[in-house]
Amino acid sequence: MNVTYRGIVRASCAISSDRAADYIASRQFERPTLVLDPMRVATQYDALAEGLSGARIHYAVKANPQPEIIGTLVARGSRFDAASRAEIELCLSQGAQPCDISFGNTIKKVSDIAFAYGVGIDLFAADAEAELLKLAEHAPGARVYIRVIVEHSQADWPLSRKFGCAASKVVPLMDMAVELGLRPVGISFHVGSQTRRAAFWNPVLDEMVKVWAMAKDAGHDLTVLNLGGGFPAFYGESIDTPRSYASEVMHAVRARFGAVDYVMAEPGRGLVAEAGHIAAEVLLVSRKSDDDMHRWVYLDIGKFSGLAETMDEAIRYQFETARDDDEFGPCVLAGPSCDSADVLYEKRPMMLPVSLSAGDKVMIRNCGAYTTTYATIGFNGFPPLDVIVL
Repeated sequence: MNVTYRGIVRASCAISSDRAADYIASRQFERPTLVLDPMRVATQYDALAEGLSGARIHYAVKANPQPEIIGTLVARGSRFDAASRAEIELCLSQGAQPCDISFGNTIKKVSDIAFAYGVGIDLFAADAEAELLKLAEHAPGARVYIRVIVEHSQADWPLSRKFGCAASKVVPLMDMAVELGLRPVGISFHVGSQTRRAAFWNPVLDEMVKVWAMAKDAGHDLTVLNLGGGFPAFYGESIDTPRSYASEVMHAVRARFGAVDYVMAEPGRGLVAEAGHIAAEVLLVSRKSDDDMHRWVYLDIGKFSGLAETMDEAIRYQFETARDDDEFGPCVLAGPSCDSADVLYEKRPMMLPVSLSAGDKVMIRNCGAYTTTYATIGFNGFPPLDVIVL
C-alpha cells in the first residue's frame, strides 16, 4: 500500500522534477532510506559552474562519495578534492584523471601521500612544518598550497581551528617548502559550512587578500587560490540561487585578487544536499509528564544513523508528513538509540503536526550531504542508512 504525503506533493510542485520526493511519496520503506537523484547534482553543478565562470570546481568528495554521484560529476567535467586514499581511488575508478584531483586534507598518512604521488597527483594541502617534511620525502617536487585559518566566519557551522595555520605562518611555510624542493603555488581557506549569504564571504576575502599580498611580496609566485567550500543548501531559510550566489562570490574575489591563474572552489553540501531526501518513520510520541510543555517525537533515524549534522542544532532539516494539513505544535525531536546524546532538536523545538503518531511516515528534505558518510555501521543494532540511487 502506498503512502500519500500531502506535504511532499506540495513541495514537489514547487521544485520542478523532484524525482526523489516523488519516489518516496509512492513507496513504503522498511528502514530509513536516502533516495538520491544524480540528475539534481548535475543541474546544481551546471548552475554553480556558470556562476563561478573562470574558476574550477573541485567537488569535496567527503560530502557524499556515492559512486553514481562521482561518475555524474566526472561526465560534467568536475574536478575533485579528496581527503584520503580511498577517496582518490573512488574518483579514479569513476574516470577522473589524476591531474583533476587535489589532496586537500592537511593531515595525511605517509602511505597515502606516497600512493597519491605514485598515481600522478601533484597538488597537496599543508598547514604545518611536519606536513611539508612528509610531502618533501614522499611527493618530491609536488605543488603545495597552504591552508589559512579563517577568523571571521559568519557560517551557520563555522569550522574549528583544527585546519589551517595563522596568517603569520604562511610565508615561513612557503619559504620552507622551497628549501625542501616543493613548489608553493598558493593558499586555501574555508569560510565555514553553510555560509548562507555571498556577502558573508567579504570579511574573509579581506583577510585572505592580505595573506596573498604578503606571500607575493616575499617573492612567491602564486598561481592557485583555493576558495574551499561553504556554498549553501536550502534548509528552510532563504538562500540565493546557486548561479547568482557563485557569481557574487566570484565578483568579490576578482575585485580583491584581480587575475589569478587557477581559482579553485570546493563545493560539497551546495552540490549534493538538495539531490537527496530521507524516508523515515515515527516510532513514538510521548510527554515526560502531564504538564510537560513539549511532546517528544522519536524517529527511526538519529544522530548515529545519518543525522550527525544536527549536533548543536546547526543544520535544521525540513520534515514533511502526510499530516501537514493538521495543526502544528512544537516538539523535541530525537532518534531511536539508547544514548542520551541522540536528541536532534531540543534547544529550538521543531514544529510538527500535533496529530503525529507512531507509524507515521516522515520525509526529511535535502539530506544528500553528510548523511550516509556520518552514519555508523550499526550502533545499538540499528542498521546503517540505506541508499537508493534513481
